[in-house]
Amino acid sequence: MKESSAGASPLLHRTVVVTGAARGIGAAVARDLARRGARLALLGHERAELEALAADLPTPALAHEVDVTDEAGLETAAALVRARLGTPSAVVANAGVAEGGPFATSDPATWRRIIDVNLTGSAATARAFLPDLLETQGYYLQIASLASFGAAPMMSAYCASKSGVEAFAHSLRAEVAHRGVAVGIGYINWTDTEMIRDADRYPVLRELRAHMPPPARRVHPAGVVAARLATAVEHRSTAVYVPRWLRLVQATRAVLPPLVLRVARRELSRLEAEQPMRHTGPLGAGGQADRAAVRRDG
Repeated sequence: MKESSAGASPLLHRTVVVTGAARGIGAAVARDLARRGARLALLGHERAELEALAADLPTPALAHEVDVTDEAGLETAAALVRARLGTPSAVVANAGVAEGGPFATSDPATWRRIIDVNLTGSAATARAFLPDLLETQGYYLQIASLASFGAAPMMSAYCASKSGVEAFAHSLRAEVAHRGVAVGIGYINWTDTEMIRDADRYPVLRELRAHMPPPARRVHPAGVVAARLATAVEHRSTAVYVPRWLRLVQATRAVLPPLVLRVARRELSRLEAEQPMRHTGPLGAGGQADRAAVRRDG
């Protein structure tokens, strides 16, 4: 993806696929990529929100409702994107869901669904669009998290899935580099989305975040995070850290588990004494939309 003219973005007139594009980081990334001249394929639940976003973008865009765990549906989506917008040059695997609560009392189906969407759905997305990226020598950006290397209590499925997508991206990168395809990982911290705002309604999750060091508990505007991710797509970055200091945490990740354990041992004991631990259910409107889709589809 080289610049076509002086000062032009390398994304100009390129097709970029974004999953989980109906709201939150996905929608913000799509807007930023469109401002850089990219054509956008918006995939996810919530057809009305996807179509409204597509209509509001300054470049050609396609809204297509699909579940990222539906491999046949993703194959159909890939064919549609090719026909309507052209062969994709980049894919942003952003779709994700989360639930908070104790693992011991978690619903197995809900726990498994988080893994399916966040990890298996990312792999299914890569599988569906990899032929296009091989053709264009394109770029695949996997959205990960601080949770990829700093697992927290009460979020076992989410943390496991984000660790999994990091390992998947590393493996995929090693497999396709010689074919000219670049694979990046986006490590993002707390971002001002409906998912995080919903999580803050639950005392345990709110308290655990409050006991993180001040820089680590700060919530960042979605637009700021999206701009960094869009720049990573432009530059085919191997890794992007939002905020940038997460790179330093990456270098010292071995010390995180004992630190988390020390805080959790003290704070969870206190919180359990104050009130029963309960499950949040799917966090945010996106999580609720995913649950509704699962129920609708049987």
